[in-house]
Amino acid sequence: MRVGAFLLSAQFPGQTHAQALERTVAATVAAEQAGLDAVWLAEHHFVPYGVCPNAATLAALLLGRTRRIQLGTAVSVLSTTHPVALGEQAALLHLTSGGRFTLGVGRGGPWIDLAVFGSGLAAYEEGFAERLDLLLRWLRGSRVGADGPQFSFPEVEVVPRAMEPFGTELANWLGLPTAPALRFPRQRTEDGRGTARTAPARAVEPVTPAGPPMVVACTSPGSVRLAAERGLPMLLGMHSGDEDKQAMLAAYRGAWRAAGRGEEQLARVEREHVAAGVAQVADRNLTARQVLLDAMPAWFEYGLGAHRTVDGRERRMRDPHAYTRLLCDLHAVGTARQCADRLLATAERTGIRRFALLAEGSGDQEATLHNIERLGAEVLPQLA
Repeated sequence: MRVGAFLLSAQFPGQTHAQALERTVAATVAAEQAGLDAVWLAEHHFVPYGVCPNAATLAALLLGRTRRIQLGTAVSVLSTTHPVALGEQAALLHLTSGGRFTLGVGRGGPWIDLAVFGSGLAAYEEGFAERLDLLLRWLRGSRVGADGPQFSFPEVEVVPRAMEPFGTELANWLGLPTAPALRFPRQRTEDGRGTARTAPARAVEPVTPAGPPMVVACTSPGSVRLAAERGLPMLLGMHSGDEDKQAMLAAYRGAWRAAGRGEEQLARVEREHVAAGVAQVADRNLTARQVLLDAMPAWFEYGLGAHRTVDGRERRMRDPHAYTRLLCDLHAVGTARQCADRLLATAERTGIRRFALLAEGSGDQEATLHNIERLGAEVLPQLA
């Protein structure tokens, strides 16, 4: 099982933007020290729910502050981002970090962001597939052009190419396994005069990496089908319980097989699905729940209430207190033993082995760092 921290750079009431971002940086360093597998960064615009507007940019900073831990976006919003620009960022982070970057992408929502960035409502409602396909071609190709409803441009060179091998010096600094290049034995051949000569040895290039890993945020049947057809793992949201996850996994398998993909590859990809959740560790179950019940409802009301739709459509916000109680019921909230049991139960019921757990639900930096420390020291050992 691989457990990571999910950081929204949440601005709780009374905090500044800088304080929220400082907490994210400190929490990432703490997550690496605690032995967590990854840190996942959210991306939002114009709302205090999360004050990081570009998860890939923040990931670049945090990759420089750490050495081992994986950094992922959860997610980079494709509806307001040019796929080529995001592909260039992802390739850059992949190659300069030695493969520690994971690109998570999603459709986003019908928010005012679409008007500000000029992509329009159609990019959200109809354009996600085209944007995802262009991004995939960029990350897997050497020359790419486009001729679609949203993007049309002549073929251009992909620079840098995400599929290239890592540099040896970087790999050595990061401690990545770097086997020396294989060489064939020296061979003897005959030239036209019948005299023997020795052919030079030929180096075998190292295996080329497959570019940055990717996940797709899936909250609807359409996004599940899209992820399966493209052979990409899913990122499932915090609101999903185990039964919801099971239903989405079943839909994913159905779409996968309908697309003619093989069972062996399905088994590999299913190991890469990620489930978002919440983690709060305390000495008593009620204490852990109370920490979240005291802090998260005000943040939900303050942050989610600031969302504006692009076309003025009516939107309904969850009751923040009921939603907090639901998250406490669904996820790893309680003693270390209870948190481990909750994660193990989800893994057994769904087969999901990767988790991105919101660790900043207290809203306090010191409490967040302590929560991450306990997650690594007390919960992770019980998952082995």
